[in-house]
Amino acid sequence: MDPILFSTIVMLAVVLLFLLPSAAVTVYAERRISAFIQNRHGPNRVGPFGIFQPFADVIKLFLKEDIVPSKANWFLYTLAPMIPVATALITVAVIPFGEYIFVADLNIGVLFLLAVASLAVYGVTLAGWASNSKYSLLGGLRAAAQMISYELPMGVALASVILFAGSLSIVEIVNSQEVWWNIFRNPLGFVIFTVAVFAEANRTPFDLVEAEQELVGGFHTEYSSMKFGTFFLAEYMHVVIGSMLITTFFFGGYHLPFAGLWMPEMGPVLKSVIDVHVFLLKTAFWVFVFIWVRWTIPRFKFNQLMQLGWTKMLPLAIINFVVLAIILYYLP
Repeated sequence: MDPILFSTIVMLAVVLLFLLPSAAVTVYAERRISAFIQNRHGPNRVGPFGIFQPFADVIKLFLKEDIVPSKANWFLYTLAPMIPVATALITVAVIPFGEYIFVADLNIGVLFLLAVASLAVYGVTLAGWASNSKYSLLGGLRAAAQMISYELPMGVALASVILFAGSLSIVEIVNSQEVWWNIFRNPLGFVIFTVAVFAEANRTPFDLVEAEQELVGGFHTEYSSMKFGTFFLAEYMHVVIGSMLITTFFFGGYHLPFAGLWMPEMGPVLKSVIDVHVFLLKTAFWVFVFIWVRWTIPRFKFNQLMQLGWTKMLPLAIINFVVLAIILYYLP
């Protein structure tokens, strides 16, 4: 077998074995961390320290009756929960876990990433429409408006990152941070990108897509059983993916701080082991930040959410891009 094909297959298997269980780990972590923040116990009955609670939740969802509204569009209603999960799995294909560990190094990796990420909006929008419920439809429309609004500043923030790397390849972007991480070179772009990732992942304070109090339950009001569970699997997968993207584009990816100045040469096996551990530790930190923010900051109103995206973040992202382009042109 071609060694490149073999390594790609192995990496795909690793991604599937890592990303899918990471959602269960994130659910457990959120329950424990939120309990600590609120000074309560959290899950502590199912298994030692409640570690089997996510498995109990999955079993419960499997055993629940799968109810489909009589006037729903059955095909789209069934398809909708699968779309966000599929986009999350595809996105990981272009994220490098190490210098030698990635599925694909595309020379248009950033464009591929933005294109695939934008498909996730179809899942919640189709779910809202196909359910034939006014509450679900309102949730789906909120999702479309929110995601489109925050994809624009996210894209411009990534464009400012591309200026430093001079390439659309995500591997090249990570390698350009071997000495200076982009958070130091592009702090405003980091803030804009991070806020946009929170909004794209539908996490507090931007979880207007669900907005339980206003919309009964949002786009998934009419879903039950594992279709309902699949939406939350996708949400937590997007939290992990968002943490990976922040790590990749602004926190040096798999590079240690100022690695280019002091990191000695080493073999590919040892280098890969260190790279993966560094990358996963950074990702875990940002997953913690996602959870921390959710249980600390209250939800915005919808007009505040849209105003922030269009009147604050997008102009700031454009100004940041123009200023960095001028600086790099005259001071390469």
